[in-house]
Amino acid sequence: MLNKLCSDFAENRSRIRKVFRMESTYIYPVCANIFCARGMVADPDRLKDCKQLLREKTGLFSNFRGTVQAPVACMLATASGAENRMERAVYCYKLLKERFWGSQYLALVAFLMADLTTEARAAEKVSRGRDIYDSMKQEHPFLTSAEDSIFAVLMAFSEQSDDALVADMEQCYSMLMQRFHSRNAVQSASHVLSLLPGTPEEKTERMIRIYDGLRARGRKYGRQYELASLAAVAGLDQNVETLVEEILEADRLLSGQKGYGVLGMGRQIRLMHAAMLVSDLYTPRSQVDTAAMAGTISLIAAQQAAMCAVIVSSTTAASSASSH
Repeated sequence: MLNKLCSDFAENRSRIRKVFRMESTYIYPVCANIFCARGMVADPDRLKDCKQLLREKTGLFSNFRGTVQAPVACMLATASGAENRMERAVYCYKLLKERFWGSQYLALVAFLMADLTTEARAAEKVSRGRDIYDSMKQEHPFLTSAEDSIFAVLMAFSEQSDDALVADMEQCYSMLMQRFHSRNAVQSASHVLSLLPGTPEEKTERMIRIYDGLRARGRKYGRQYELASLAAVAGLDQNVETLVEEILEADRLLSGQKGYGVLGMGRQIRLMHAAMLVSDLYTPRSQVDTAAMAGTISLIAAQQAAMCAVIVSSTTAASSASSH
């Protein structure tokens, strides 16, 4: 199963690259995983149709364009009724803009909402998401930014109360900071962990045990935005030893693929992608778009964290280029 999943991952990257030729190198694996999480292989013709639909339904300077254009088109391509899905996303985006600043992050949130709720309940989720975001901002006024709107809205689908979610998140944050120190990365990981069942102590300990298990086998997992994907792995219903072995095996399989060799993305990013694929392996595909499943939502949150990192890095690179 893992061998096929890694093979499909490579095939998806290749097919997506042919349709979206000028994207950041880091966007292709994230897009490929959108299909892998659903047990699908990308159809280039359908991707082209969805890319065209996106352009027809949004303006040239829309937040649905730019860095998020490729992942949004991939989301459209994973289900039937792409036009209806696009219309629902645009509707959700309008609701979100009433409570949040418009951004590429908000465009991603809109597509997630289009899958996770109905138009009748969308306003309720947006309102709750804003309340959770404000609580995050109160706890971390300088750390919380536009990318955290994704997590706030995802938390709005949790059955826990707002106070319980924020308290859980803060406890996870405090415990993870003792080990990893990178505030942005730890905050994203704590968002993911807060969506999982169990006490903050249990969840953070399990995540750290996976991290230490990889380290004991000679593999140093990244301590930046990679942490959110590891947090999602911690929520899988498998023992820690099995998860460590599966991540290492996925990493070995990826190491033979184009783009992951000596001159590729780097061993830490490859290890993060291996963790993403292990999450795909153990998350039932029938539940990938089901908001009621805590593990599924945490997986989606981890995927969005990876997309956030791509947006940040692409924006920074573009700003740097324009200043020279």
